[in-house]
Order: sequence, then C-alpha cells, then structure tokens
Amino acid sequence: MDSAALTALLDELIATWENEVVEFKQAGDGFSTDDIGKYFSALANEANLRGAERAWLVFGVHNKTRAVVGTAYRPEAERLQSLKQQIAENTTPRITFRDIHELQHAGGRVLLFEVPAAPRGMPISWKGHYHARAGESLAPLGLDKQDEIRGQTLAQDWTAQVLPAATLADLDDAAVRKARESFAQKHANRFAAGEASGWPLATFLDRARLTIDGRVTRTALLLLGKAEAAWHLLPHPAQLTWSLEGPERAYEHFGPPFLLSTTQLYQRIRNVQLRLLPQDELLPVEVAKYDQKIVLEALHNCIAHQDYTRNARVVVTEQPARLVFESEGGFFEGHPLDYLEGHKIPRRYRNPFLVQAMAGLNMIDTMGYGIHDMYVRQARRYFPMPDYDLSDPGAVKLAIHGGVVDPAYSRLLIQKTDLPLAEVLALDRVQKKLPIPDEAASGLRRAGLIEGRKPRYYVSAQVAAATDQKADYIRTRAQDDEFYAKLLTDYLQRYGSATRAEINKLLLPKLSEVLSAEQKDNKVANLLTQLRRTGRIHNSGTRARPVWRLVP
Repeated sequence: MDSAALTALLDELIATWENEVVEFKQAGDGFSTDDIGKYFSALANEANLRGAERAWLVFGVHNKTRAVVGTAYRPEAERLQSLKQQIAENTTPRITFRDIHELQHAGGRVLLFEVPAAPRGMPISWKGHYHARAGESLAPLGLDKQDEIRGQTLAQDWTAQVLPAATLADLDDAAVRKARESFAQKHANRFAAGEASGWPLATFLDRARLTIDGRVTRTALLLLGKAEAAWHLLPHPAQLTWSLEGPERAYEHFGPPFLLSTTQLYQRIRNVQLRLLPQDELLPVEVAKYDQKIVLEALHNCIAHQDYTRNARVVVTEQPARLVFESEGGFFEGHPLDYLEGHKIPRRYRNPFLVQAMAGLNMIDTMGYGIHDMYVRQARRYFPMPDYDLSDPGAVKLAIHGGVVDPAYSRLLIQKTDLPLAEVLALDRVQKKLPIPDEAASGLRRAGLIEGRKPRYYVSAQVAAATDQKADYIRTRAQDDEFYAKLLTDYLQRYGSATRAEINKLLLPKLSEVLSAEQKDNKVANLLTQLRRTGRIHNSGTRARPVWRLVP
C-alpha cells in the first residue's frame, strides 16, 4: 500500500479504536519481542474466531488519547524486517506477519503490523502458550475458544477424528520416545532441556497435538501407533509400500508408526555412491545416489497431504535410476512450480490436524520451503531436477532422479556451482528434451551453455572459456538484488524521481537474458516492493501511476 492508502487505513483503525482485532501501542525501541509475540498469537486467533482475514498491531499511536505520537521501534529497516523471522521461530504453526507497513505520518513514524488470521482448525501459540483478547487486554485462549477453532475442520479433517476404541496402550513405546526427542528438539527455545521428557504421556500427546483431551486420534495412530493397532483405521490400509522394479523385483509394506517406518523404508532403498567425472579432470566427484533429506521430505509430504478418504496407501517405487512417490489426492494448494523459489506460503491444508502434529515433531515445515529445498539440494548434487506428474487430477506423482540423464549437464553443474536455479531448471528441461522459452534459449546459447537449433537443443559439452564468451555469460547471469537496487537508487538520487516506465528502461536490459519478459517484469516489481518495505524508496504518485522517490 502507498502512503495515501496507509493513511486512510490508519484513520479507519483509529476511528473504530481498539477491539479484539486491533491493538495500538506507543512502543519505544526496546519494546519486548515476547510481548509482540503474545499480541501476534492473540490477534491471529481472534481474527480467526471473528471471520476476519487479518488483524492489526499498530505502533506510534497513544493508546489513551488516540493521537499519533510516532514510534522509535527498530528504526533500522533490516532490524525491523528481522522481526518476521523471530515471530516465525516461536509460533506454532510457524507463521508470521504478512507485512510490516511503515508510514511517515505528520504526527510521527507509524508501524502497522499486518497479522494473518489463524488457519482454519489451527490456533496459534506463542512459545507453547495460546493467547486471546479480553476487550483491550491480553488473556489466555480458553479451552472453549481452542475447541471452537479446532472444531472448524474436525468434521471434515479425517486425521483429526477421535477413535473411541483406541487407547494410549495402542501407541508404540519406541515411537513415543522418538516423538518426545523430536518435539524437544523442535521446541528447544521454548522448553528447558529434559522438561518434555518429564511430562505425563497424556500431557505430552495433547501438547504435541497428537491427541484431543487425552483421546487418541487417527493422527496419533498413524504417527505413533503400534502395527497391530492399525485395524482402528480400517478401511484405510495405513501402509507405506516400497516396490523394487528392474532386473530384480521385491516389495515390502510398512505400517504404523509412520514416525519410525519412513526411515525403515528409506533404508530399503539401494543407495550406492556414484562417481561423476568433471570435464578435463581425472579425479571423480562422489555423490550418493539419493539424498536422505530429499527422500524423507518427499515421503513425509505424501503422508501429510494424502487424501485419506480414498483409502489408499502411499507407494514408493524404486526404479533403476529414479524413485517415484505416489499419493492419493490432487495437489491441494496451488501448483508445485509455485513453490520453486521458496516464497509461497500455503494458506490451507487437506489434513490440518496431521500437518500440525508432523510440524511439531520436526517431520515437515508449514512455510512451503520443502519443494524449493528438494530442487536446490538436487542441483547441488549435479543431478536432474525432480519431476511432478499431475496428469491424474486425483493423485500426485513425484520422480526423484538417482542417476545422470546427460553427462554434459552434470559436468556443467560441477564446473559452474553459482548458476541461478532458474538457469539450472532451463538446462534440466534441455537435457530432458523438453521445450524452453525462446528468451531462455537465447541467453543459454550466448553463455555457451547449450547448442543446437530449436527444438533440438542440447547441453554444451564444452563450457565457454573465451573472453568474449565470458562476457556474454556475465550478461546472462543474474546479479544480486543489491546490484539492481544500487542502479535504481543512484538514478533516483540524480534525477529525483522515476516512473515505472523509466525504471523498466533502466533495469530490464540489465536483467539476465535467461529470464522471460514476464519474469523480468516480475523481478522489477519485486525489487520495488523490497525497497519500499525496507524504507529506501516510497511512491509519491498513485497506485495506478506510481512515481518513485528516495525516502529522505
């Protein structure tokens, strides 16, 4: 939002004054982060209960006189933005402010913290404690309100259902011990060492969101249940299946507790060391056929996001040069490509109760980083990128490569470890004989990374080394954001202001030629947003016709 929109928003919030979804503070530089976390928990929970999309925590307004008095809280842009990470590290599930808006008001500097509503079925805690609002004051989130939030999805969430015939005796002792260890590790900054291990079993399971008031849920049995107790989950098979294809054939089924059986399945996969020979070198690079973290990330995602109402098992097929993961239910939130850059945060889940429990046991994260991390780790191993197959709308298939498709691709990644992920993805499509945009092909060709003619491109066996080719490569390689930011701020310092058209004329020719026209436009938009949020530039025009200037 620009300055005018923020001013209008502030006036509206002051006019309605404090309620369960708005809190005003004068707030000096030393205002307690712990108190901010408590307000974050309370405001997020109250927004959920009232059907609001967001709540607001406002610094710089006197909470008695309603006058704008300004705030000195974290005047440095980097310190201010780092608060997002501090909040995310101590909330469960792990979420943070949507944005921190800074307004230079006539009465002083105002900060408007945009708090997202708690996801349906998932109350937000701060350092293990749930907070709410009682008028203008903080208060504990009562059990009735916790039940109201959790009840939003209990009726629809298969994993949240209580099993009347199941008891705590149906849980596996080894899995419970592992769960305590994982929970303590995940929440080491919230509980003293050894504290979680001393809780009674029922207390631990409730706090880990595996049970509801001591009653065993389907989530608890899936993650911690004894194998012989799986009958409680019928007609769901409660199985992970490993299948070996190729010259040899074999299979094995793994039942609960999934907290332990995912590692057991991974150990069945034949994970040998492979040798890759770099260009013009005699010493090979050794890498494991499969990365354990990638395999477990994929498998845990299958468990977390499967549609359990379809009564199907998760299947992992080991083929000679790849692993194929299959789970029932279409991709629930967006498309896998949305998560490649690691910026998209899912707003809803098919199985929120199970997802919350798995996040608490350090099996998954809830910020959407998993897919991005799998691609990055695979690139660092010089292997082809993972492939998603969504051709069946009722299922998701993911292939993780455990071998070289094109030796030239792997040798190139060994030699050029600084290639941006966008270029690695384009090269990966080339080696798999898949089409790429003309702009990407042009940039890769000038960098000497591909050869051939459309549509039969192939990865170059010899990486460009001549001086003129190196210069072309620099033109196609993406620079750091600070490089582009410096170009823009220097321009604004000299000329005073710039329209979006002028900024495009300045920056678009400097961007990597591997990017498409749309990607370049988005890159500039993201850069402007980043500079605005960090307080370096502001829009003195309108939203439709922005005019950008340096912040005095």
